[in-house]
Amino acid sequence: MVKLYSKDIKTKEVTEWKGLHLFHFSSSSCSQKARIVLNLKGVDWVSHPINLLKAKNYSEWYLGINPRGLIPALIHDGEVHIESNDIVSYLDDRFETPKLIPAQQRESVLEQLNAENDLHLDLRTLTFGFSLPKFLIGKPPEALDTLASSEGTVEGKKDSHKQVQLAFWRDLAKQGITPEQATNSVERFKRKFTSLEAQLANQEFLLGDRITIIDIVWFIYAHRLKSTGYPFKRLHPGLEAWYQSLLYRPEIAKEVADPLPLKVIRFLTQTYQAITNTTLEKVTGI
Repeated sequence: MVKLYSKDIKTKEVTEWKGLHLFHFSSSSCSQKARIVLNLKGVDWVSHPINLLKAKNYSEWYLGINPRGLIPALIHDGEVHIESNDIVSYLDDRFETPKLIPAQQRESVLEQLNAENDLHLDLRTLTFGFSLPKFLIGKPPEALDTLASSEGTVEGKKDSHKQVQLAFWRDLAKQGITPEQATNSVERFKRKFTSLEAQLANQEFLLGDRITIIDIVWFIYAHRLKSTGYPFKRLHPGLEAWYQSLLYRPEIAKEVADPLPLKVIRFLTQTYQAITNTTLEKVTGI
């Protein structure tokens, strides 16, 4: 679990904040995950939107809160927590009801959270390749320069994770998403979703008879993949039924509902892809 030390936090004003504060963006999958957990817990929190489209997450002020420039970030009584899976795990530990990480299944939960995290760049790859138009993806060079030159630390040390972020965005600017990248990412998701579907063979949720954090994190990935044109219903019909049952819950549905402008943009993007034979299915052969 990643937790910033006091000396890692350069924007010192947040260390004086009381209560729960979440930095987030409406359409960010990791933000959606955190907001759903907060909804299920029924706790009060203060919203601090960060506009990713304008690269506000790379401002010096925000990098002083999260040196990685990622969202969400959680402030709880002046303590700063980064990385979405660490945030949801922390929230479950601090707010007992409903319990989303059962004590007897904690080891299994942590393994699956790591597996989900390992697919995060694959999620980005497919999102930027098939869900959004080119003019909305990428980061301004000056924003990446700010991240590259920042001297922020994580747990008191220089953070190598920043280089992973910079490499992704710079490669995206140079070459976009290649068919090979898309195909590799799709295959990794297909294997994982097939495995998850097997877990649902004789139970309602992924770890048994009640919802856990594992259902939430994989629901978020399933929801995003569906927006890329991934043929979820055809490839994973059992998982599709599980997905729809979770989407029916208001505390989940409201956090993943796309605003009308985004719906229009995605429709136009995928209409163009259909006309030019550049859909996810066509490019990857899935």
